[in-house]
Amino acid sequence: MLVPCFLYSLQNRKPSLYGSLTCQGIGLDGIPEVTASEGFIVNEISKKSIHISCPKESTSSKFLAPYTTFSRIHTKSITCLDISSGGGLGVSSSTDGTMKIWQASNGELRRVLEGHVFDVNCCRFFPSGLVVLSGGMDAQLKIWSAEDASCVVTFKGHKGGILDTAIVDRGRNVVSGSRDGTARLWDCGRSACLGVLADCGSSINGVAVGAADNSINLGSPEQMPSEREVGTEAKMLLLAREDKKLQCLGLQSRQPVFLFIGSDAFNCCTFLSGFLLLAGTQDGNIYQLDVRSPRAPVQIIHRSGAPVLSLLSFRDGFIASQGDGSCFIVQQDLDYVIELTGADCDPVYKVATWEKQIYSCCRDSLVRRYQLSDL
Repeated sequence: MLVPCFLYSLQNRKPSLYGSLTCQGIGLDGIPEVTASEGFIVNEISKKSIHISCPKESTSSKFLAPYTTFSRIHTKSITCLDISSGGGLGVSSSTDGTMKIWQASNGELRRVLEGHVFDVNCCRFFPSGLVVLSGGMDAQLKIWSAEDASCVVTFKGHKGGILDTAIVDRGRNVVSGSRDGTARLWDCGRSACLGVLADCGSSINGVAVGAADNSINLGSPEQMPSEREVGTEAKMLLLAREDKKLQCLGLQSRQPVFLFIGSDAFNCCTFLSGFLLLAGTQDGNIYQLDVRSPRAPVQIIHRSGAPVLSLLSFRDGFIASQGDGSCFIVQQDLDYVIELTGADCDPVYKVATWEKQIYSCCRDSLVRRYQLSDL
């Protein structure tokens, strides 16, 4: 059997490398016997992974197949997912109009969360793992009990669909970003808006909250913060905007830290540390920026022109997913990229992790679970 093979170069926009793999049969141990075309080497192979390199170009990738696939959670495209802090539960939302809680080990349905009108754009667990935060096209933010599926809080105030959320510390406060161009801070205990953090005049596609390094000047608030603000001090808020701008401000101070202009609309963002961050654009760029000197990127990673749909800090690197079905892990201590396979050309919208397990959700209505121990 002949299988096409291609390796991406992460840096300097080098072209992809194309070759082929040929399966000569299955060994007695059940592992395929595979040879590569000229210029490529099969370094290592197991039942779930294959490591291929191109010595001439000093590039290498390890391709990992899903450990298991959950096909019965949703019937249509899955737009978001998250895994609870204990690793026992998953939550996901879909264009089939549902949001569901399921067993992370086998995909078995546990709860259906009903109450949003229209699609649910984003969902995540609170740090406790017992409560879920969701945002929908109905401009509502809701908090749910994962135990009995009841909606315990509904926040209203946005005038457009909510596209992303972030939880501050343990979750007494949360942040939302909306199509209406605003980011808001909410008090979960009193179901109240504590303020508009930013009014961009452009859709906010992604939000992230991170602890700031001591060297970063976050400014001082113009007014005394509400006593209902908990854990906002020394935090940065990052906003991925539709108007090609990446905005960073002090979460408590509301003062600007930087405004970076990218190549296209920013879809997602995440913090890697107290001063390093990543942001992904619609035209396939992943910008790594240092908050201390944000004018020029530390690096720009570009694998394809497909939209970067999600970014997640992972160990000493990150996981990214794109609109062409690619999903990959970059780690500093590895000299190869780990490619999470299976999605083919369907967009992978979101990735979540728990210990050595990685979960992805895709337009093909499947949740895939990868086991890093399979490497």
